[in-house]
Amino acid sequence: MIFFLFIKNHYRTVLIASILQHVTLNTYSQSSRQIDRQQHGWYMFFGNHLLTNKWSIHSEYQWRRSEIITRAQQSLLRLGIDYKWKDNVTLTIGYGHIGTYPYGKQATNRYFDEHRIWQTLTVQQRLGKINLSHRYRLEQRFVERYVYNPKQELVFDKIVYTNRFRYLLSVTYPLSKVSPKSTYLFARAYEEAFVSFGKNVRLNIYDQNRAYIAIGYQYNRMGNIQLGYLNQLIIKSDGVRVENNHTLQCGVTYHIDFRKKSLEQKD
Repeated sequence: MIFFLFIKNHYRTVLIASILQHVTLNTYSQSSRQIDRQQHGWYMFFGNHLLTNKWSIHSEYQWRRSEIITRAQQSLLRLGIDYKWKDNVTLTIGYGHIGTYPYGKQATNRYFDEHRIWQTLTVQQRLGKINLSHRYRLEQRFVERYVYNPKQELVFDKIVYTNRFRYLLSVTYPLSKVSPKSTYLFARAYEEAFVSFGKNVRLNIYDQNRAYIAIGYQYNRMGNIQLGYLNQLIIKSDGVRVENNHTLQCGVTYHIDFRKKSLEQKD
């Protein structure tokens, strides 16, 4: 219930903040913001594996690389449990582990880990041929922090806890007719805004924005592949340093249906 109340009260704030951030970023001079433009590559796998008509397992791994593929950027793993509340509404709770490496001109001092608990509400809508997806996500983030000691040695300091709310609006449109084997081409675009909150969030609440466009191929009922471009804006905690990342995205989605195996075993 708390999750639903938070979404009801805050999703408009996230949308307004996203628009304002685009305007603000474009109006600030170079002297006001330090913008680092980079080229990345994200290579990803997603799967929601059906256990029953209501329950499924969410699995996700993202191999994120700097300079398209040559250097490490991040390693991201998410696991979760999905519950299909209604035909068009899914609830998910899960855990994520994110390892971040030094990359770019605004690099961190060293590799650090983040442990993340997250809750998601996903709502699907149909408008003719267009499929709309609204994803609301709350994250509880536990991030390692390292500092220099008097000997100028980089040592572990503490775990910093923050909260973050994300809203993603996705649009998918078929580019070809669906074949008897459920194969077809499609186009997809999305916009996602990130807002951080809590006592450890200091100078910058608006954390990140992502805009994505891609071509995809549904190769059967249970999976697809996508190739696209992501523009990612990351506004650092000091409110001055900004990453403007141009990112190649290659994604594979495949769902395993364990319900069939359960029925065969009963027979």
